[in-house]
Amino acid sequence: MTRRRRALTVIWIGAAVVIGLFALGYLGGLRINLTPSYPLGIWRIVPLDREIALGDLVMICPPPTSAFRLARQRGYLRSGLCSGWLSPLIKTVAATQGQRVEIAGSVSVDGVPLAGSELRAADGEGRALIPFAGGVVPPGHVFLHSDFAGSYDSRYFGPLPAAGVLGLAHPVLTIHR
Repeated sequence: MTRRRRALTVIWIGAAVVIGLFALGYLGGLRINLTPSYPLGIWRIVPLDREIALGDLVMICPPPTSAFRLARQRGYLRSGLCSGWLSPLIKTVAATQGQRVEIAGSVSVDGVPLAGSELRAADGEGRALIPFAGGVVPPGHVFLHSDFAGSYDSRYFGPLPAAGVLGLAHPVLTIHR
């Protein structure tokens, strides 16, 4: 075997090991968060064995709607393996079905102000952000929030189908800024 052939064999084996590790991590529920809404790093999806509850930190696949296609084009979301080739979101459940969400300069749920929910008129590039109109969270939906000021969450896209929840989001190896 020539040196070149040995080097190529080592490279191919190394690539296969790396791909295999990524595949095992993915199948094991590991995901990488590259957005500032929650700490950067590796997160694990823990399957839910109960109903979704207020305060749950969840990983959810957004539906492939025009709002999320625009969010992907603007760079709010990464590409991923959810429907429409969108990446899952990590968000906190701020309201569940039947709760009233009011949107003004910030968000209130059932009349109680939601901390860190101030609305922005524009994103960091100066592009207009249209807030959700508010209303009652429909059956089978959740209203999601992140207290990161620039987060793209239900303040702007409204409640999402709870069927998209992949599970609870647990940090494995993250970097807090």
